[in-house]
Amino acid sequence: MTTSQQIITVLIVVLGTMLTRFLPFLIFPEGKTPPRSILYLGTVLPYAVIGLLVVYCIKDALWEPFHGLPEAIAVSSIIILHKWKKNTLLSIGAGTVLYMALVQSVF
Repeated sequence: MTTSQQIITVLIVVLGTMLTRFLPFLIFPEGKTPPRSILYLGTVLPYAVIGLLVVYCIKDALWEPFHGLPEAIAVSSIIILHKWKKNTLLSIGAGTVLYMALVQSVF
């Protein structure tokens, strides 16, 4: 790519990013109530995204002896820790550290 093509590409990416960031504030100003469908999506989509991320993270684990064990241990620890402490960042951070420790030193 030439320098001008690179600059144009960066400008298009910046414009697209800014559009996706500012468009909701333009469509739904502060005093205006959003439609019920948007409110519904706001309550449902976070759980759907987390579900997709969990499936994506463990989809490649081979569930043969010892091949899916680090993932299973990490996911179990995240669930137990979250039920116990009710702290999302702590659960995700501890689960990530445990998984990396298991993969790097145990399995």
